[in-house]
Amino acid sequence: MGIWIDTDMGADDIFAILLAARNRPIDGISLSFGNAPLPQVRANAAGAAEAFGWTMPIHAGAERSILGEVTTAQTILGDAGIPTRGQTLPVARPKHDPALPALIAWLEAETLAEILALGPLSNLAILALARPDLLDRIGRVIWMGGAVGRGNHTASAEFNAAADPEALAILLARNVPLTMVDLDACRRVEITEADVAGADTTPLLRDLLGGYLDIALSRGRPAMALYDPVAAALLVAPHLFETAPAQITTELAGTHSRGRTIVDQRRPDRANAQIVADLQSGPVRDLCLSALEPRA
Repeated sequence: MGIWIDTDMGADDIFAILLAARNRPIDGISLSFGNAPLPQVRANAAGAAEAFGWTMPIHAGAERSILGEVTTAQTILGDAGIPTRGQTLPVARPKHDPALPALIAWLEAETLAEILALGPLSNLAILALARPDLLDRIGRVIWMGGAVGRGNHTASAEFNAAADPEALAILLARNVPLTMVDLDACRRVEITEADVAGADTTPLLRDLLGGYLDIALSRGRPAMALYDPVAAALLVAPHLFETAPAQITTELAGTHSRGRTIVDQRRPDRANAQIVADLQSGPVRDLCLSALEPRA
């Protein structure tokens, strides 16, 4: 059974897609703003498709949040939204049909559909508003986003949640089955320079892995969390994870807390989502890195 991936196509998104593609057919990819504005995300996707031989259809989706804001991570990731150590993705012309009609057509033919979401949830919220009748065809959305504890975009909020908190609120209000792979879970799966140097991979992927690690090194930290690949690992190797029910709400107003995900586990009977309660850090890390190895 094929899956759908919704992404803002940065480096760790690429790593996650490579892991998912090793284990599951990918029926389609939808793109959104996030790591960079949508035109750059589309350029990244076109370049990645050429570099890695992707043949799945890729679609252009949300260029802004539900309320019209465009928040990107370019101050951290650079103009392309993908830090490198000198190499770049091939330059390729994006040829992407619109995401919403493609998502609708896919869901109309699916039951218990699985979606791996790696960026702001804008595309899925647009789908929920346009075709609420299709939501019961979604078996689960595995989303890398949110934070049980401290944030990263702000002290309170994780980036993907903060970039479009209304989108998350829309999905939660409509009982879309969501599993949140939050910052705290992802921070347990880290890479260091030894992993970059020892990676059995192509020069381009080693460069992208090193550029990704440089985000942490530039801040005086020796290790970098593998964010999006951890969500992909939950999709393909659920036995390495323990999930638990939680009631999740998102702050939509606070001056210092907009985008914060409030995770309440006191009343499992009121749960509207699942969170990662535990994971096997070493095996998850090894699985994520194994997806970068050249295919035999």
